Amino acid sequence: MKKGKIILLFVGLTALMLTGCKRKIEPITKSGFMLNTFVTVTLYDKDDPEILKKSMDLCRSYENIFSTTIEGSEVYRINHRSKEATSIKVSPDVAALLSRGLYYSKVSNGDFDFTVEPLTSLWDFTAQNPVVPPQKDIEEAVKKVDYRKLKLEDDTLTFLSPDTTIDFGAIAKGYIADRMKDYLQEQGVQSAVINLGGNVLCVGKKPDGSPFKIGLQKPYADRNETIETLIIDDMSVVSSGVYERHFVKAGINYHHILNPKSGYPYENGLVSVTIISKLSIDGDALSTTCFSMGLKKGMELINSMDDIYGVFITDDDKVQYTNGAQGFLENQP
Repeated sequence: MKKGKIILLFVGLTALMLTGCKRKIEPITKSGFMLNTFVTVTLYDKDDPEILKKSMDLCRSYENIFSTTIEGSEVYRINHRSKEATSIKVSPDVAALLSRGLYYSKVSNGDFDFTVEPLTSLWDFTAQNPVVPPQKDIEEAVKKVDYRKLKLEDDTLTFLSPDTTIDFGAIAKGYIADRMKDYLQEQGVQSAVINLGGNVLCVGKKPDGSPFKIGLQKPYADRNETIETLIIDDMSVVSSGVYERHFVKAGINYHHILNPKSGYPYENGLVSVTIISKLSIDGDALSTTCFSMGLKKGMELINSMDDIYGVFITDDDKVQYTNGAQGFLENQP
């Protein structure tokens, strides 16, 4: 198996909007490398480069809060606190992510656990010559992973263990996309696409009133080869899978979705999980959470939620849909 977290966005859209003077507004796009991926924002109804610039600046500002590796970020300071620090005050943004991280950790009974940083810091899936960490190091790191060692009350985070550290990698991009959407709407944008390296959030529809089309990449195939096309109106599409960020050693494929209870990548028969939701933070968190929980429990979780839909692909190339998910297919069965 291969691994990764990707969604293919069809941006070849001829979106036009007529103003009172009949002037065509062509889509404008800006991209940059942030959050360890390529970030792209496309406006379809506003010809204003300053809005694009400020939306990208906003993304960068959040990276400087949530990054585990940028020295001076709020999360970096939390993870490098003194051993004597048992309680600290956190910003509203970090408190919001902590709250969602705790919720999904509880929902999955720890199959998803955002205190996985001791493990994620051991694995490097983008190194030129990646290696499997020593088993003894993995075993030691697993002992430090437990979301139940954190307590959040308003803006106060309390640690029940000095070894607890956090990694928002599975939920931060969704939260950032939601905040970027808020900003764009405050500027009067009604038609846009925010793509944070595969976390795709659509603002409204295309200017002609038709929905956006989001292509889901076929696992193990070229990025231009898709399995389905989704019709999306003002919603988020996020995928987590095992076919991109990975490496192979001794015939074994190691991917980045780590089991916090074993320290090694999950092997549960799933290839990818795609979540369609109103809020991107829910899609981001649930794509990883449902992958971690496995096909049966993951689908049951999505089916218990309102206005959230899932597409699951198994390693035998079968595609499973939660209730209502097939309604988003361009070519419905």
